[in-house]
Amino acid sequence: MKTHCNQKTFEFQTENSRKIMAHFNGGNISSDSGGLLLQQTERITGIISQFAGCFTDHRDPDLSEHTVKELIAQRIYALALGYEDLNDHDELRNDPLLAVMVGKKDPTGKDRIRKRDKGKPLAGKSTLNRLELTPVRANKRSRYKKITVNKHAVDAFFTNVFLQSYDKPPSIIVLDLDATDDPIHGHQLGRFFHGYYGNYCYLPLYIFCGEHLLCARLRPSDIDASAGSVKELERIVSQVRSQWPDVQIIIRADSGFCREHIMFWCEANKVDYILGLAKNNRLKNEIAQELEQAKELYEQTSQASRVYKDFEYQTLESWSKARRVIGKAEYMEKGENPRFVVTSLSSDEFDVKTLYEQQYCARGEMENRIKEQQLCLFADRTSAATMRANQLRLWLSSVAYTLLSALRRLGLKGTKLARARCDTIRLKLLKIGAQIKITVRKVWVRFSESYPYQQLFKQVYENLRRLCPIPLRC
Repeated sequence: MKTHCNQKTFEFQTENSRKIMAHFNGGNISSDSGGLLLQQTERITGIISQFAGCFTDHRDPDLSEHTVKELIAQRIYALALGYEDLNDHDELRNDPLLAVMVGKKDPTGKDRIRKRDKGKPLAGKSTLNRLELTPVRANKRSRYKKITVNKHAVDAFFTNVFLQSYDKPPSIIVLDLDATDDPIHGHQLGRFFHGYYGNYCYLPLYIFCGEHLLCARLRPSDIDASAGSVKELERIVSQVRSQWPDVQIIIRADSGFCREHIMFWCEANKVDYILGLAKNNRLKNEIAQELEQAKELYEQTSQASRVYKDFEYQTLESWSKARRVIGKAEYMEKGENPRFVVTSLSSDEFDVKTLYEQQYCARGEMENRIKEQQLCLFADRTSAATMRANQLRLWLSSVAYTLLSALRRLGLKGTKLARARCDTIRLKLLKIGAQIKITVRKVWVRFSESYPYQQLFKQVYENLRRLCPIPLRC
């Protein structure tokens, strides 16, 4: 027979004589009240509203209690606040503060139509699940799943948000490309074993410009890391140049993207590139003298030593012409460490040391952005059966990252968290305990008096308030 726990009081012991008595009777208290800063960031940028515009709702509006925008906002805010699973929403749907953030007119849920939904202002897991599982060809005649997403509109959305973040066009932008593994543990469509990563996974393609996410494309792992890169670059470069016709565009990636078709496309479309180049015996022979020099310097100083060489190089078969290659002859405690990059940039623009150390090596920052998405915003939560549903989950995670990135860029500017990772921002700025009181005209949010980062919160609030198009009232 199943045992039911009816405990209402929780007693804890301390080192002193006082006992600690705990109850779940504090009223409407939220642990995510810092999420109001996310809502304010949304009011400034319109990120969630623009993303919701990529969906078409075929439902009967008279029979729907949650708009597409509300469903999307609920899912994205929850991801940003640390709730990765749809199952979490069966409890989150009771949260009046999240309902306020989503934009519900009745954050108490008292006006819900069905009796079983009374007091639950937000959508449950089943409604959100139907959003994710709607097939491509759904229409008004479909039975349950009627909200479709326009793939091309989503692609354009990420680039539009990037363009909107600038007050004036920059003179130069660098697009970083990279692929990463997304381990899967079921039998999802597109499941393949990847020898390099040693597991079954997807192989999503990411394109960033600084901290701005421009592409998150879910792909099966039985392909080359660079597969589809030109197609993504074509649309992004075209969209960027339609608004910034004079901007210089450079793409940057590791040796997995050093492919003839990518370099040829860049040269034909006046896009510069800096790409890692896999070493081989011909390349190592080219810098043999520099490696000897680096070894001599190391023996004199006992410090890692580098010597660079700038030369023309062409492969025996795969390249259509000779290109500029930078060779780094490095000698360290473990021995020689030669590295190479190929670039379309001339020596007049960048000398060899600057090009390698400041331009190429800076691509490592993109890997931190990918880690943020996967570790902090659950981009690897691709457990649905179909590629389409998992792509939508990746997009939702990407939008949550874009929103948090906007909060970091706009709200945290000039603070000690200006370069903090998303999970640090969540822990210190969004996870704030507060009592929620809802009256006819106002929603009162009473923050915890012992919250340790009050000054930081005030500074972020003021930063966002100065940018908000609609004045706030204290």
